[in-house]
Amino acid sequence: MPPRITALTDPEPTPSSWRRAWLAADAEGMPVGSAFLRLFVKEGQRHLAELEVAVHRAERRRGVGSALLDAAVAAARHEGRRSVLAQAEEGSPGDLFLAARGFRRVLALTYARLPLADADLTRIDAIAEQAHDCYRLTEWEGTVPPELARTYAESRRAMDDMPMEGTDYGTVVWDVERVVSAAEAIAKRGDLLNTVAVVDTRDGAVVGFTELVVPGDGQGDGQHYGTAVLPEHRGHGLALWMKAHSIRLARRRHPDLAALLTDTADSNTPMRRVNDTLGYLPTLKAVEYQLDL
Repeated sequence: MPPRITALTDPEPTPSSWRRAWLAADAEGMPVGSAFLRLFVKEGQRHLAELEVAVHRAERRRGVGSALLDAAVAAARHEGRRSVLAQAEEGSPGDLFLAARGFRRVLALTYARLPLADADLTRIDAIAEQAHDCYRLTEWEGTVPPELARTYAESRRAMDDMPMEGTDYGTVVWDVERVVSAAEAIAKRGDLLNTVAVVDTRDGAVVGFTELVVPGDGQGDGQHYGTAVLPEHRGHGLALWMKAHSIRLARRRHPDLAALLTDTADSNTPMRRVNDTLGYLPTLKAVEYQLDL
């Protein structure tokens, strides 16, 4: 008997996206799987949706995943989306499922972890303390200070040329409102956002940044969100400088934090080199898939 698919409503839309959701149940009404489709609404990404499908291990190969996928793809088409992205661990059932249902591989990712108890803090401190002519570091917790808000928002274009290979990811258009909303969303769920930025001392503008999100209780693993430097300021070791300083700050402010997590496109050689230099250890490989509608 095919699973019963029930559409659900996302209770928490954000300024940049909202979600459709579906629950799959068996003949007895027991949940056996779910799907979430995130629909982006900001300029530059209105063509895009991101999909997550999960099926209980004991219920796989019974049509549950396919039924959820059909519902999500139909919704994406109805909303006028051009592309649906989904991610799976390389070699996992999800990897095989997506490949068999018309998705194509567009990006390879490496996830890595820096166990803080084993980190070479002497080396990290030395990198963080290096002077860089015409640049200085600054940092803040939560929302960007008003005096830096405009140039920080403008510096977000540093992510525009991040290696995405064949992914139809579009362009994320950042302004001060979006920067503030993103920080508020993190605070609302109880996490702590720590940002380290590079400022050009010649004009006082932010030219690079790295973000770290830490659990509200300061325990477990922190997650790096984005690290980028504007193209015209690259080649000076600024990304390594910022990330080393971010690690040092995390260690001081959150002594019970276990590790820091990051993920990087395999084609992003400069950032992979930064992570290797700082001691991040690969934990798994993932594949980004895309369905062209």
